[in-house]
Amino acid sequence: MLPKILAPAGNLEKLIMAVEYGADEVFFAGKTMGLRAGSKNFDSDDLEKGIEYCHKHGVNSNITVNIVPHENDLKGFEEYLKYLQKIGADALIASDAGVIDIIKQTTPDMKIHLSTQANTTNSSAANFWYKQGVKRIVLARELSFTEIEEMIKNTPKDLEFEAFVHGAMCISYSGRCLLSSFMTGRYSNKGDCAQPCRWKYNIVEEKRPGEYFPIEENDEGTFIFNSKDLCMVEYMQKFIDLGITALKIEGRMKSEYYTANAVKAYKNALLEVKEYGEKADLRYWKEELEKASYRDYTYGFYLGNPYENGQLYTSSSYIRTYDVVAIVRDYDKATQTATLEQRNKFNEGDILEAFGPVGRHFEIVANDMRNIKGEKIDSAPHPQELIQMKIEKEVAPYYIIRKRKDS
Repeated sequence: MLPKILAPAGNLEKLIMAVEYGADEVFFAGKTMGLRAGSKNFDSDDLEKGIEYCHKHGVNSNITVNIVPHENDLKGFEEYLKYLQKIGADALIASDAGVIDIIKQTTPDMKIHLSTQANTTNSSAANFWYKQGVKRIVLARELSFTEIEEMIKNTPKDLEFEAFVHGAMCISYSGRCLLSSFMTGRYSNKGDCAQPCRWKYNIVEEKRPGEYFPIEENDEGTFIFNSKDLCMVEYMQKFIDLGITALKIEGRMKSEYYTANAVKAYKNALLEVKEYGEKADLRYWKEELEKASYRDYTYGFYLGNPYENGQLYTSSSYIRTYDVVAIVRDYDKATQTATLEQRNKFNEGDILEAFGPVGRHFEIVANDMRNIKGEKIDSAPHPQELIQMKIEKEVAPYYIIRKRKDS
């Protein structure tokens, strides 16, 4: 059985994109108890719409309640749990023992997934949580394939395991970091991390205030804490062989395009491995992942401790080779005309790529562009402007039109 693709959603638009591009499960949060305060997250209305949209398409909704809570954070939590159960949440992702106990007492039929914040790195811990009613363990990101295999051998057959396969890595052990709260007063374990691990640092000797010495011998300082991004698309067969239940993509605060791109790449990589086995060539999907914003990639700890190869010392900037210029909102087959919602400027004659939920991308040339009044235009400069454009090969709503940055 193939692992499920578990996609992030920071808002309703990203959830819809994740579902449309093939996610089997989506994880997201309400306005409280989730570990991404910087994401817009879901108010009550959007929570209901999101869960309904998931269920309509046969997708599970996993709601995060995985902060490390203080006493005040738990006020009203029981009512929130009852509400989540009422609107049909499929599972809750939690990390705190007290939170898990409240879930069991308040909504005993709710499935509990143990967050990576719980730092589960051995079978004894997994077995303990299984006895507490946890149905799935989200593995700590500091584990190798060998360690995961040993854990699975020594745990009950019906205990599920979820593994991160793509996205940002944390300098701290599975996200338990106090650097942000120490430096900025923003608490990472309550979802408000300022990401000081991505900042540039220099050394100051205490008797020489104002004299900054680079940690490496260059003029740019060094990003000594900055981790590379995880990318495991080439190792789908290994996750299948291990019996991993779900492959998790990080990135609730990232774009709709990032979500669509990552979900499609990993979904198709799994399907190609299923069909072709060891003969599957996954280079295309690795290249597709490089068309969304990313830092240099790493295999994390899956192949062993990466040491310095897991860090990026020269920059914290993302690599971005493509811009999304439009999202398809409608397509008229008779006239081969697409209605596009503009996202970045593009011009008549630009070479673009169309990227959708099905199949591989294909090139198009921007031509016969018209505004919503039907007037001919030679560029689309206005954000979210609706325009019409000829596209001979059929597209559909939620297709993404992108442009290479140097084209």
